[in-house]
Amino acid sequence: MSIVERVEAALDKVRPALQADGGNVELVEVTEEGVVRVKLVGACHGCPMATVTLKLMVERTLLARVPEVKEVVQVG
Repeated sequence: MSIVERVEAALDKVRPALQADGGNVELVEVTEEGVVRVKLVGACHGCPMATVTLKLMVERTLLARVPEVKEVVQVG
């Protein structure tokens, strides 16, 4: 399984919690340096808690499930 497929599988683990609040996360890219760029959409876009959600939920899950991931950043 490629790193992109593993990142998508890990994102699938956090999506239900985001979707329960009307949001979601989209994978934009995975760089060679291990930086995952994501876009928060729906209710997550512009939410004051988006940064906390990104770091405490999305990044923690990806770091635990995909060892090559070094950081998760939000774009757009």
